Amino acid sequence: MTDAFAERTRRCQQRLDAADADALVLFPSTNLFYLSGFREHPGERHLLLFVPEDDDPVFVVPDMYGEQIADESWISDVRTWSDGEDPLSLVESVADEFGLHGGHLLVDDRMWALFTQGLRRTLPDATFGLASEVLDHLRMRKDGGEIEALRTAGEVADRARRNPGTRRGRHRDDGVRTGRRDRSPTVDAGGDELAFDTIVGSGPNGAKPHHGYGDREIGYGDPVVLDFGAFVGGYPGDQTRTVVFAGDPPERYEEVHRAVLEAEQAGVEAAQSGVTAESVDRAAREVIESYGYGDEFIHRTGHGVGLDVHEGPYIVEGNDLELEPGMVFSVEPGIYLPGEFGVRIEDLVVITEDGCERLNDSPRTWQAL
Repeated sequence: MTDAFAERTRRCQQRLDAADADALVLFPSTNLFYLSGFREHPGERHLLLFVPEDDDPVFVVPDMYGEQIADESWISDVRTWSDGEDPLSLVESVADEFGLHGGHLLVDDRMWALFTQGLRRTLPDATFGLASEVLDHLRMRKDGGEIEALRTAGEVADRARRNPGTRRGRHRDDGVRTGRRDRSPTVDAGGDELAFDTIVGSGPNGAKPHHGYGDREIGYGDPVVLDFGAFVGGYPGDQTRTVVFAGDPPERYEEVHRAVLEAEQAGVEAAQSGVTAESVDRAAREVIESYGYGDEFIHRTGHGVGLDVHEGPYIVEGNDLELEPGMVFSVEPGIYLPGEFGVRIEDLVVITEDGCERLNDSPRTWQAL
């Protein structure tokens, strides 16, 4: 895997020139992991990765991370500072070495203001942009290892769909049977950890696309929107199904579910190399509009999935980006009827040379298993 991280960094450096930039400056984030192989949560100490256009990358890190980074990253130039020292002095020396004082730096899009302000004070003559200018397109095209991890995460989500943790009887809106262990079915099914807070929206709560979960008791005939996924090897699954666990569903439910299912299928069939992201959105949206529910489809059709659960490409009207092999994204149309119920069906797909591959294959029917 070391070679993959180094190759990504090399390709990133090639794009710096096209962006008229002299270096990237990253902090603990998925961008930093993508290039270095080192994963850490943001903290209050300066932990930065400098990726200059024509030189080897350099870590500037607290002493406590020196050995850890040496073990976990392919990057060998690791410069440390001690608590009690000013880390910006070390930042300034790296900037001197690479001639960055009057340069154009692309900083991590999610870098905390604490660190961006420190860079601006230390390099007052530099100009700044966003790392996404060079990293977004690289990250959108997944390599073989990334696709395999996403494929495995999809299999975990499929197993969770077949054992959703809710059985006939009395249930809460958190989708957990009373007395059941407080764990997600996606973790039980083989995931490393939750990719995001599971969405469980029963009855009228299903009409809120990001409801989360609560204490509402799920009644007989209640549609339940289940949106779930787990990380596998750092890459997430993301799947949505809408089911009825017991009883007869409300009036219009079967028609609405059918409309969403057909829209999802239309979106998947439209997803091909060379077409635009917005054309996939349009294919799904036209189906729902034909059923008369266009105003109740209130979000984009999908989003890219990779190290971040939400990243490019965004499958939305106005995005004329052409899809390319290796791009992975969700197709998740929905219809939301306030005060009644909602329906959403979601799968992840990866663009191939001759179409796309679904990364989910669990039942999309509305009857719970």
